[in-house]
Amino acid sequence: MPEERRTFRYRILRYAPNLLRDEWVNIGLLLEEMAGINPGAAPRRAARLIEEDADFARIRRLHPGVDERLLRGLADEFEARLREPEVEIYLQKLDQTLSNAVQFSPRRAVLATDFDAELERLFRDYVARPPARREAGIIEHTRNWIRQRLETILRRHRILEKIERGVRAEKFTQPGDPLRIDYAYRFNGTRGYMQIVPLDRHPSQAKVLAYTAECIRREQTHAEFIALTDAEPLPENRRHQFVTQLFAAQQIRVVPPGGMEKLAAELAVRLRA
Repeated sequence: MPEERRTFRYRILRYAPNLLRDEWVNIGLLLEEMAGINPGAAPRRAARLIEEDADFARIRRLHPGVDERLLRGLADEFEARLREPEVEIYLQKLDQTLSNAVQFSPRRAVLATDFDAELERLFRDYVARPPARREAGIIEHTRNWIRQRLETILRRHRILEKIERGVRAEKFTQPGDPLRIDYAYRFNGTRGYMQIVPLDRHPSQAKVLAYTAECIRREQTHAEFIALTDAEPLPENRRHQFVTQLFAAQQIRVVPPGGMEKLAAELAVRLRA
């Protein structure tokens, strides 16, 4: 039975340093549930803004005089404000309190089945910079394929809503770390983290995950980690072996596409306990 599509509203956050020219760059978005979707609960809201150095470099090329300090502080500002009890008042005042150079687009409605997936899709379509190189496009396509496959399986096992997405790594590493851990979950006091890592592209992604896992374990001794790969590691492939040995040293479990069904079944038992 197909999932029911729900109505969400979104607004795009724009950087427009010269109002006379009516030119802007999209730098983020705010997604809101319509009131009444979850009776008895406050409508869900989330903001996603640019954070990577490459995104700010792109804006500098377009607007050399950009107030980068202002833009870099917006993500933390929104994250803190959206958790406050007075969030409704804050949202009503946003248009008045934002800088003249930072503005919201009018609200638009969209039908979707999953809040987090729609937030990612809207960010990718309206805000994320387009891949500058063919290889970057291949990596993003591969990541999206893995994400869609995994989330389809998690949804079928009815545990997708128990999985947190886009966890900031800087809470465990260093301030300013742009990495967001793709998925996180909790059971019996244990935290688990899952990151998409295509095997055949950029071993640096594997190094980043290994470093992040090491930092997290300093605070969460029993944390577990899973690398979601695009293929089964091949023993004759030196790059594959480098990555798997790196993960083994940090006790990071490798789960290729063929193992996602088993992984989801295991998580279903844990998360429903």
